[in-house]
Amino acid sequence: MRIVIAGAHGQIALRLGRLLDEADHRVIGIVRNPMHGPDLANAGIETVVLDLEKVTASQLVPVLRGADVVIFAAGAGPGSGAERKDTVDRAAAALVADAAQNAGVSRYILISAMGVDTEPPAGTDDVFRVYLQAKAASETDLKDRDMDWLILRPGLLTNEDGVGRVELAESVPRGEISRDDVAAVLAELIASDVSRVTLELAGGDVPIAEAVARLA
Repeated sequence: MRIVIAGAHGQIALRLGRLLDEADHRVIGIVRNPMHGPDLANAGIETVVLDLEKVTASQLVPVLRGADVVIFAAGAGPGSGAERKDTVDRAAAALVADAAQNAGVSRYILISAMGVDTEPPAGTDDVFRVYLQAKAASETDLKDRDMDWLILRPGLLTNEDGVGRVELAESVPRGEISRDDVAAVLAELIASDVSRVTLELAGGDVPIAEAVARLA
């Protein structure tokens, strides 16, 4: 398959790219910083340098055309302000979806976050509140599109080694999940025909392949 990852230098994206490359898929990664090219190459990802906060959907179409699936893994990142939470986590997600539809790509996977559909607890940092609102808006936008969309909401991310066992369903208790296991779940979902569902993900006891197979 030809797979395009927007935000390919993220920690989950690099892990996913490596897994997809090992499975003999062609992986194209969109990043805004050309200095990230060597990291992508080491993960088996071809680099396309584009700033998702500046390009138009029409400029993205040539990159996405012919893709079997597009994954939105971009994010404003730690330390960014409320404005960029909106321009990246909401607006860029919609931009990539627009371009995917214009390019004739029907499969679109959005990496979201657990808790976007509930009111944040009192005292939640204002920037994090905007981040959750931006993710929620990007989910709503995607669900309104005529695409084979899939939304994945991981729990609290860690850098622990993956264990290959998870809880994956439309609703699961909040919990931690390693970035290794998130990437492995995404790779399994890409190989499946699961679509038009919002899934929550946390660490658990079910082998990843089995957890995805249960969704069929």
